[in-house]
Amino acid sequence: MEVLFSGLVGIFFAAALYLMMSKHIVRVLLGVALLGNAVNLLLFTAGRLTREVPPIIPKGADTLAAGAANPLPQALILTAIVISFSFFCFLLVLTYRAYQDLGTDDTTAMRVAEPKSEPLPPMGY
Repeated sequence: MEVLFSGLVGIFFAAALYLMMSKHIVRVLLGVALLGNAVNLLLFTAGRLTREVPPIIPKGADTLAAGAANPLPQALILTAIVISFSFFCFLLVLTYRAYQDLGTDDTTAMRVAEPKSEPLPPMGY
């Protein structure tokens, strides 16, 4: 099962990078969301996917059983889901406001907001 999830993580990362290199800002936004899901699935896969032994320390023991799933990646995933969703919402609002002001979602057309003649950087001290 881990091999299947590892392949899925690779596909998610490849699709996210492809979408993030697009010149349309909505595709970039979907790429960021897909990248967050890929990272969450990567963390989930790293914590082992066993269901035979619950991640509970038995009475009198100091550590988990040998075949138990690691609960730390699962806790990290819950935090990462909240953070990635809030980041996605922020980018969604930012994209909507940029579309309202500029009338396009094309990043090459959004360069109209940049100054035409930028000053040269300092040549020396």
